Amino acid sequence: MIHGAAVAWIWLAAAILSEVAATSALKLSDGLSRPVWVLASALGYTASFGCLALAFRHVPLSIAYAIWAGAGIALVTCISFVAFGERPSAQALAGIVLIVAGILVLRLSPGA
Repeated sequence: MIHGAAVAWIWLAAAILSEVAATSALKLSDGLSRPVWVLASALGYTASFGCLALAFRHVPLSIAYAIWAGAGIALVTCISFVAFGERPSAQALAGIVLIVAGILVLRLSPGA
């Protein structure tokens, strides 16, 4: 059986992935004009918040939220480059590197 804290990290990963999928669907909704993508986005955000709430059972709010937001930013940037041809500037990439570094520091900190 998996320990509750380990399951919380799985919930956090699911929250991140569903938020990234929802944000990508929101882009595909073309300003909320394509109902299927609007629905996909709404379902993805609902799933993300539900998974995030479950992660909060064992992961501190400040840690979970920072990782959720930071990882989401980094992954959405990658997806926007690959799927939508959006090229981030050098400054944006530097910022994302700092975000990822911050996530690692938070995750590896005592009490995380």
